[in-house]
Amino acid sequence: MERTAYSWARAGAAAGAGPFPRARQDRRWPALAWLYLALVIAVSAAAVSPARAMRAELWERWTAQDPGAAAQLNNIAWDYLLDTYLRRAGTVQLFDYRGVTPRDRLLLDEYVESLAGVPISRYARSEQLAFWINLYNAVTVKVVLDAYPIGSIREVGGIFRLGGPWGEKRLTVEGEKLSLDDIEHRILRPIWRDPRVHYALNCAAKGCPDLAAVAFTSENTEALLDAGARAYINDGRGVRLKDGDLFVSSIFKWYREDFGGSDTGILAHLKQYAEPGLRAKLAAVKRIKGYSYDWALNDAR
Repeated sequence: MERTAYSWARAGAAAGAGPFPRARQDRRWPALAWLYLALVIAVSAAAVSPARAMRAELWERWTAQDPGAAAQLNNIAWDYLLDTYLRRAGTVQLFDYRGVTPRDRLLLDEYVESLAGVPISRYARSEQLAFWINLYNAVTVKVVLDAYPIGSIREVGGIFRLGGPWGEKRLTVEGEKLSLDDIEHRILRPIWRDPRVHYALNCAAKGCPDLAAVAFTSENTEALLDAGARAYINDGRGVRLKDGDLFVSSIFKWYREDFGGSDTGILAHLKQYAEPGLRAKLAAVKRIKGYSYDWALNDAR
């Protein structure tokens, strides 16, 4: 059975061995044990934290495509689930995790399995983009439902997985084991090189861009990407001005390279999708003052 850092500390203390001698020999061992435990937790959290600056590193295997392919994927199940369980609360799109029925949980599992079974390398690039976005979002909802109730997706995985579920290999496509990080950072970002992808992927947090109300398809992806960018940038979660100072979502910090690599580049991107009133205010801004992000679960309960 796997032993925690605390159990090892107690065992060491009882045996009088290692860095934790018997209490009667050295009364400092309980403090040392807790210090050791805190360090292990901190290191573990840092190692898997989604807030780390993840670089886009191409997985060459997924660049294969068939430009002449006309086949389209069936997303009826995903459209149904989105229509049934999405709830609008002000400017934020929430998901009714608590309300999902056993039948619909099975439907989600079957949808994810059906996507995982697609030979996606034989599809056209536009269909591939929609496929990877839908797969990422559906798997994220599944991850939350499998662990529900939780207050944040970062709780998934236990105390030593404080960074959340993104690095775990959760599905297999064309014989390759994939994680959510793989889909985002090794497939979507490096192949398409489109910052709007960040507005399409939903990480089940209130601070994240909204989960789109319909499935992505080769026909609607461009419109949905633009709509997602406009919605997020013109909402306080994405951009906020206070006394002339600019505060933006931490997404623009974590993926700074995707938005031009500088404050100037980020500002140019924001102005491209800002409504006229916001664009006028941004014209007077030269730098970003700060970043923020709400990791609370996008739960409609």
